[in-house]
Amino acid sequence: MSSAETAAPAGAESPRQVDWRVAGPALVLIAAGMIVIADDGSGRMAWLYLLGAALGLVLYHAAFGFASAWRAFIAEGRGAGLRAQMVMLALATLLFFPMIHQGSFFGQSVGGGAVAPLGLSVAFGAAIFGVGMQLAGGCASGTLYTVGGGSTHMVFTLIFFMIGSLIGSIHMPWWIETPSLGSISILKEWGLLPGLGAQLAFLAAIAGVTLWVERRRRPAAVPLDVPTRGWRRFISGPWPLVWGAVLLALLNAATLVSAGHPWTISFGYTLWAGKLASAAGVDLSAWAFWTWPFPSRALAGSVFESSTSVMNFGVIVGALLAAGLAGKFNPAWRLPWRKVLAAALGGLLMGYGARLAYGCNVGAYFSGVASGSLHGWLWFAAGLGGSYLGNALRPFFGLDGGRGGRVRPQAV
Repeated sequence: MSSAETAAPAGAESPRQVDWRVAGPALVLIAAGMIVIADDGSGRMAWLYLLGAALGLVLYHAAFGFASAWRAFIAEGRGAGLRAQMVMLALATLLFFPMIHQGSFFGQSVGGGAVAPLGLSVAFGAAIFGVGMQLAGGCASGTLYTVGGGSTHMVFTLIFFMIGSLIGSIHMPWWIETPSLGSISILKEWGLLPGLGAQLAFLAAIAGVTLWVERRRRPAAVPLDVPTRGWRRFISGPWPLVWGAVLLALLNAATLVSAGHPWTISFGYTLWAGKLASAAGVDLSAWAFWTWPFPSRALAGSVFESSTSVMNFGVIVGALLAAGLAGKFNPAWRLPWRKVLAAALGGLLMGYGARLAYGCNVGAYFSGVASGSLHGWLWFAAGLGGSYLGNALRPFFGLDGGRGGRVRPQAV
C-alpha cells in the first residue's frame, strides 16, 4: 500500500478538526452508494461496498503500507511495517485456515480461498509489481485509498494501472503456459494443525529477521505524530500500525464469509479498463482472456455486480471519509513532471504484473498467504526483490530513495 507521502503526512503535528465539507459528502456517498448498488446488484453487494469503505478508512487512519514498509526496511532497516504485516497475516491465517478447512462458516460457503499456481508467471509479475509500487509510492489498494484521501498524482497511477492490467489480460493466456508447479496449498497438503503451525512459525521467523536487521543497522528514529486521545483518536486518527493489522485481518475474514472469496483488488482495475475499452468500440472478444467464463460474465454485467469492483469503490469513498475526519484532505494541483511520470510508469508495471501474478499485494500476497497458498509466499519474495530495484530507481525520478513515510518505530 502506499507511503504516507501520498496519504498521511509524517512528523509531529497538531491534532486537526474534522472537515465536514469532506466527511459529510463522503457519508452521503457511502449511504447513496449502498442504495444504488443494492438496487442494481443485490443486498450482498451493498454490504461488500460497506466492507470496502471500512477497509479504506482503516488503511488511511493506520497509514498501513506495503510499499512504504518495504522501502523503509530495504533502505533504512526499519522493520515495524513488515512486523505489522506479519501480525496481520498471522491473525488472518488463524481465521482463514479453519474456515477453508471446513469449507463453510455457520453454513455460509467460503470456497477454497485465494489459491493459484506457483510458477514463472507469478514470479515475474510480482517482481515488476514490486518495481512499480516503489516508483508510484503505493500499490493496488494504496492507489485506491490515496486517491480517495486526496492524492492527485496517484490518479495517474490509477489510470495507468488500468491500462497495464488490460494489456496483461491480453498476454495472460501465453503466461499461464509458462513453467509452473501448479497450485499448492499447505493447508490441503499438510492438514489444518501442521499447516497452521508451519505458517505461524514462518511468520514469526520473518518478524525475528526484521528485528535482527534493525539491531545491526540501527536506523534513525522517525518522529511520531502528536497523539490524540480517547474518541478523537479513534475518529480522526492516526491509529497504531497494530490496529490496522488486526482490523485488516478481521475485515478480510468478513470478506471471505460474505463474498465466498478473500479480499481482492486487481481484477476490479481490469474490469474497469475492459468496460472503458468496450465502450470505446474495442472488441474484447478477440482476446482469449475475455472469453473465459468469469471475465466474460463480469464484462457483460454491471460494475456493481462484481464484488471486487464494488469493494474498490468502497475503499475510495472510505478513505475520503477518513481524510475528512482527519482534516487532511488537501489535494496538490502542481506536480513535478518526473513524479507524474513515475506514478504512471509504476501504475503500468503494477497493472501488468498483477494480472500475470494472479493478484497484487492484497489478492495474491495477503489473501494468498492467509489461504495457505504457496503462490502468496512466492509473490512476497519476488515482490520484495522487485522493490529493491524500484527503490534504487526512485532518485532518477526525483523521489526520495529510501524514506518509508509514516512507518513508526513502535514495537510490533
